[in-house]
Amino acid sequence: MLKAISYKTKQFLLVLLKLGLVVAAFYFIYHKLFEKGNFQFENFLHIVTNFSSISSFAVIFLLLLSFLNWYFEIMKWQTLVECISKVTFSQATAQTLGALTASLMTPNRIGDYGAKAMYYQPHLRKKIMFLNLIGNSAQMGITTILGVIGFVCFTLHFQPTLNYTGIFIWATAAIITISGLIWAFRANWFGKKRKSFKKLIHFINTISKKTIIKTVLFSLLRYLIFSFQFYYLLSLFDVNLSYNAMVAISTMYLLSSIIPSIFIFDVIIKGGVAVYIFGLLGVPEPLILSVVTFMWILNFVLPSVIGSYHVLQFKLPKTVS
Repeated sequence: MLKAISYKTKQFLLVLLKLGLVVAAFYFIYHKLFEKGNFQFENFLHIVTNFSSISSFAVIFLLLLSFLNWYFEIMKWQTLVECISKVTFSQATAQTLGALTASLMTPNRIGDYGAKAMYYQPHLRKKIMFLNLIGNSAQMGITTILGVIGFVCFTLHFQPTLNYTGIFIWATAAIITISGLIWAFRANWFGKKRKSFKKLIHFINTISKKTIIKTVLFSLLRYLIFSFQFYYLLSLFDVNLSYNAMVAISTMYLLSSIIPSIFIFDVIIKGGVAVYIFGLLGVPEPLILSVVTFMWILNFVLPSVIGSYHVLQFKLPKTVS
């Protein structure tokens, strides 16, 4: 009887949690789109409807780019997770989009790690989180490498006024963090975790070079797709910047990616960074905010809506006895 009650209670709490996540996600999306700020959703609709270049074909093409963006993200996750468990594309889709919805209100998508791990047996969850870290690190690595190249070109060409105090603080924090990690690896308490560390090293060695190469390739394809999507939106809004646009876009993604944020407010951060960067190129603020909002709706709001279905369909994995 106690086991039955415990099971029923667990299932009831799981249903409440799933409903809570979906309701919270929809509330944050609604709040972000319709809050009374400097740039309201009504302004976005007014600007979009005033450009005849934003046709049905253009919208379909933009949706196709968003589909490809998340298709390669799902392929990346399927490739990584197959190191420990065979999953279908449908399962990888449910895990990727479901985790996206569940992590909307967490800083820097940190909830994505726990959400994906919940799809697997407890003894596999540490490995799942580590695989997720590899995937996110590959994406961040591509963003950083191409972003630094763009940032250097952008700085040399436009000579923007930089907040060197902020850069110094950020660099200092990064150095302290890296130093702390090095100290942790060399500290005495780490010796007690040597067995776990050896298991991690062994697991890393089981990940093939082919898997790593495919992960980096999928990350690069995603970057190229959403960067081109941003560029295409600029052209739809009659912003013609040619080469300078790609340099500015890569700089924007670099700067916005290193700023800690709650994922649902990612549009605010990218909007602020984009307004400053493209302002130096003479692009009006309303147009840039419209592009950023459009990107946010296409690549995060719509996938999150689809992901809410997968959240509601989520079931805890059966425990292997």
